[in-house]
Amino acid sequence: MDIFNLDGHPHVELCDLLKIQGWADSGAAAKQFIADGQVTVDGETDTRQRCKITAGKVVEFAGEQVKVAE
Repeated sequence: MDIFNLDGHPHVELCDLLKIQGWADSGAAAKQFIADGQVTVDGETDTRQRCKITAGKVVEFAGEQVKVAE
């Protein structure tokens, strides 16, 4: 499992996290993956593209996982 550090920011938007992690080539692709129900947050499917991911959350996509840290 990877760790993503917020580096003092309160959150990261779900679609941005997919791009930063390299799981999506573009914002449009990230939004489509989310809309298609391919992304989970803490084990639950989340279709909110701009969902605010805060420290402690675990995001999973295509067999990859990342835990968000402060």
